[in-house]
Amino acid sequence: MMTIMTYRVAMLNLLCLIASPSNINSFTSISHSNFLSQWTVSSSLKMASIDDDLARWAKDAGHGDIVSSKSCGSSGWASFRRVTCSQGPCDEFFVKSSNRSAKEMFEGEALGLEAMYECSNNDDGLCIPKVFHYSDIADGHGSFLVMEYLTLSGRGDGHALGRAMARMHLAEPTAKTGNPHSKFGFALDNTIGGTAQPNGWTNDGNTQDWIEFYRDKRIGHQLHLAGDSYCSKLWDKDIAPRLDALFQGMEIRPSLLHGDLWSGNIASVQGKPSIYDPATYWGHHEAEWGMDWCASFGKSFWDGYRSLIPKDDGFDDRKPLYDAYHQLNHYNLFGGSYLGSARGCLESVKRSLDSM
Repeated sequence: MMTIMTYRVAMLNLLCLIASPSNINSFTSISHSNFLSQWTVSSSLKMASIDDDLARWAKDAGHGDIVSSKSCGSSGWASFRRVTCSQGPCDEFFVKSSNRSAKEMFEGEALGLEAMYECSNNDDGLCIPKVFHYSDIADGHGSFLVMEYLTLSGRGDGHALGRAMARMHLAEPTAKTGNPHSKFGFALDNTIGGTAQPNGWTNDGNTQDWIEFYRDKRIGHQLHLAGDSYCSKLWDKDIAPRLDALFQGMEIRPSLLHGDLWSGNIASVQGKPSIYDPATYWGHHEAEWGMDWCASFGKSFWDGYRSLIPKDDGFDDRKPLYDAYHQLNHYNLFGGSYLGSARGCLESVKRSLDSM
């Protein structure tokens, strides 16, 4: 059995080290003792700075006193701890903290988890951690997010995970799920990893709205951050003006997406599939699979998913378009060989358009 954060941190660190070999030499050149010392002092200060805020929240919310608070590690943009309280129907919590504001770092994640929770609230749905609280730290040095603590097992039944993901994608946009007007986007901008992710609502919820949203707020945004002239020229000249051709004859409706679905964000809780740590927004359901190069979905998963959402014509032509967003984001986060992968994705899209 693994906790939500032990698994998340281990997988994230492994991905960064393996998939970004160009970063390894610069990392190993750092004095390990100096790095560890600085990390320990910094983490201790951040953890201590929210103790009073957590204690006040627990007391005000009816959870009593905090009896235990244990570090669960960190990522490049947040620190994690397991907190146990003295009373209440739920007495164990998972807390994420950051030196960035709640508006910038955790509000989007909290609202995303709440939307996923509502869209998965059925017998064969996903197990989504419940959100209890998020706020800025009172001293002005960062923010924190409190959610249900889950004890995770391995991924479990692939077929059940596939069907549960399809159930979430098929959920109707409503006021309760945060999308009362059935549009693409989200109630606020959020983050994907440490990268800002713009989510301004589209004018409507039709196919053309989706194309424009993805063109400008996904690929266009990441290309602006990357600053790679080759990719930008390829996109602006050869792909973006012809993007409509990839969606010819389709009627795309908004689906709630996890937004950053890779192996480190998937597990099971008491046999029920669970996903977490999202970059949620409402989009084309196919965009969910832009990270499947790092998710290891097998035949059982796809059989489960396709039993509810069949594969649309042109899926294989659109797949590298959706992969490109995440490859570019990984380049913007980690550098290294991801730029070459992003270029390959965009070149593949251009070849598909040229053949139409």
